[in-house]
Amino acid sequence: MTLNSIGDLARGLTLRSRSTEIKSQIETLSYEMSTGKVQDISGRLGGDYSHLLDLDHNLERLDAFSIATAEAQLFTDAMQLSLTTFADSVAEMSASLLSFGTANQTVTHEQASVQARNELDTMMSALNTRAGGRSLYSGTSTDLSPLPSAETLLGALQAELTGLTSATDIRQAALDWFNDPTGFDAIIYQGGADPLAPMQISENERITLPITATDPALKAALRDVAVAALASDDSLGWPPGLRTALFKELGVDLANAQDATVNLRAQVGAAEARVEQAATRNAAAKTSAEHARNALIAADPYETAARLQTVQFQLESLYSVTVRNANLSLVNFLR
Repeated sequence: MTLNSIGDLARGLTLRSRSTEIKSQIETLSYEMSTGKVQDISGRLGGDYSHLLDLDHNLERLDAFSIATAEAQLFTDAMQLSLTTFADSVAEMSASLLSFGTANQTVTHEQASVQARNELDTMMSALNTRAGGRSLYSGTSTDLSPLPSAETLLGALQAELTGLTSATDIRQAALDWFNDPTGFDAIIYQGGADPLAPMQISENERITLPITATDPALKAALRDVAVAALASDDSLGWPPGLRTALFKELGVDLANAQDATVNLRAQVGAAEARVEQAATRNAAAKTSAEHARNALIAADPYETAARLQTVQFQLESLYSVTVRNANLSLVNFLR
């Protein structure tokens, strides 16, 4: 019977080599257990990374769209809220002017003008709203507030109305100044001439919100409220009868302006809905891409756990063998 054996040095090298190999396996399996994906991605994919790289590119693109839709949601929500505030002031002022227009009393007229000044300030503040550091109604000049103070507007309009003595002339002069490119747009409006660029919210979808503080519906409401605020100004010297007639006509005009404001809110609401739908689609596409990516490189947790337990047992067994070999001696062998 032939016995083959190896020397002590060779045996020690063999045991150390096997120990290193098992420890490397444990490290690999522990990584796969903790991360849920294989460590040897190249081996899993057979060296073909094309599908994985395409999925990674899609995920990066969807992450960018996720940020874009979040910004668009913030912008449209803020715009809807500001238009709601603006519309509430228009409705409140319309009802008040129609009510004040039935009373031909100086005190009542002054109350109407004071309320108009307050509502004008609220309306202009609503149009100066910012979202994420950007002005909503300044067009491309998002770093600038579109409107100055209400007092600045009233001061400029007052100069246009001085010396007029009929409600028709007053309303026409205000209309001409607000529509004149060298009037409101040049003197009061401080935003950009071009509307805000469309917002890309998905691969093939963009939303457009071309509303600025120079929108005809917004200017019409600002005009009528501003005229009402100036109606009781002593420097204009309008008699009570003129003020009463003016309040009635302005109240009717503001009631009609509410429809135009509602149309703007509907336009923003449609954009809000599209942004929400795009965000939902992008999230679903991202989930699908992540699932496909995980399927390519995911490690089976049950198989990995079983292999890890097996390798740990092999390491323990190897340690036991190493200890026994270390205790071998001729004296122990002869006993």
